[in-house]
Amino acid sequence: MEQRLRRTKIVATLGPATDNEDALRDLIRQGVDVVRLNFSHGNSADHVKLAALVRRIANEQGRTVGILADLQGPKIRIGGFREESITLEEGDSFIIDPDTALHEGSVERVGITYSALSDDVDPESILLLDDGKCILEVDHVVDGAVHCTVVTGGVLSSGKGVNLLSGGLSAGALTEKDRMDMRAVAEMDADFLALSFVRNAADVDECRELMAALGWHGFILSKIERAEALEHVETIVQLSDGIMIARGDLGVEIGDAKLPGVQKSLIKRARSLNRIVVTATQMMDSMILSPVPTRAEVFDVANAVLDGTDAVMLSAESAVGKYPAEAVSAMGKICLEAERQEVAIRSRHRLDSRFTHIDESIAMSAMYAANHLDTAAIGAFTDSGGTALWMSRISSGIPIFALSKIEKTRRRVSLYRGVYPVDFNPETVCASQQHSAAAAELVRLGAAQVGDLVITTSGDTAGEKGGTNSMRICRIEQPTEIHPEE
Repeated sequence: MEQRLRRTKIVATLGPATDNEDALRDLIRQGVDVVRLNFSHGNSADHVKLAALVRRIANEQGRTVGILADLQGPKIRIGGFREESITLEEGDSFIIDPDTALHEGSVERVGITYSALSDDVDPESILLLDDGKCILEVDHVVDGAVHCTVVTGGVLSSGKGVNLLSGGLSAGALTEKDRMDMRAVAEMDADFLALSFVRNAADVDECRELMAALGWHGFILSKIERAEALEHVETIVQLSDGIMIARGDLGVEIGDAKLPGVQKSLIKRARSLNRIVVTATQMMDSMILSPVPTRAEVFDVANAVLDGTDAVMLSAESAVGKYPAEAVSAMGKICLEAERQEVAIRSRHRLDSRFTHIDESIAMSAMYAANHLDTAAIGAFTDSGGTALWMSRISSGIPIFALSKIEKTRRRVSLYRGVYPVDFNPETVCASQQHSAAAAELVRLGAAQVGDLVITTSGDTAGEKGGTNSMRICRIEQPTEIHPEE
């Protein structure tokens, strides 16, 4: 085991650069914790096969790697042009018309994949095309066609995205394509589902109900990428298992200058509500073509770590980039260095709170004790992963090992900051020996040695959700033999 474990998790998007066995082995060897399958590209059957391949290779390497399925959502795009691209000049008139055939666009007008655009805009509304590279101001609407004046011109090619400044597009979070793709998500038994373009809590509820009907009960991560989502962020976070800060479309809608403050606020709120948070989009974008990141990218990743994000994500860097394994390696080194800083290992989270569950109280007590003692490691028996999640909300430099016999739980905790999944069945030892068995496992893993203090948590009834009710602090002596239960 590494002398110092990286606490912040790395999510890597798979694509043409990493959808084969050799590339996947390199990614997993470099320390990827979760892979992202982007349903905006490829087909469902291929994603199902790729998920199975990831799990096989991870198992061969003795690693636990989670699967994140990212639904496309209602990404609104213009249609195509007869020519490869057009050039818009400031002051030009330009029409976005759903009745224009999707491949018949010209310098005067273009089609769009979203027929309700005319219902969502008013005169003086600002439309942002291609991530804001072209800016249009709405003049008026005639028979569903949106007539605009070009404010900022430039080259525009087919299929570019469309955003409304400050948000307000009424398209629901789930499309018919998403509903079809949900079947593949359930078939592959993905650990996490990323719900794109969430507007409000109702979108999350709908997604959870549809997935439950398919027999899937994994974690839903709501992607915060619409301006209007910020208005409902409290209920969105509460009804989700976590959030992904998708800075691309969000930056277009609210303005890039506001992103750093919003990111910090979202990370803080998610952690305070015991939810997972993933920071995403262009974190190491230069590594699509370069073997090393820019210093600005180093700062970006480090700042997300210092703010307390559970995970940082690679998108095109690992999907289509020339250096996917190098990107994972570089990101890991940045995380490790940022985690040395005091702000990353000290916390007053819930210090003055009252607890409503016994297992929650044990988890918080363990972390308080660990942060005030010279503790080498924590070993937590868990069936649902709840104890490990509560522990992971407390900033600490102390590794938390989630000991679970349940594979789904081990994959789920792969996204929790500072938590490391371990395959261990507590039913193989007597209830009275579970704490000793956990301590012995920490020694076996190399997380503790003779003379170290460790903290272990367990429950009287193995296999009972929410049953954690005891904590033990002990100093490692000469390892003693653990006798299996007869």
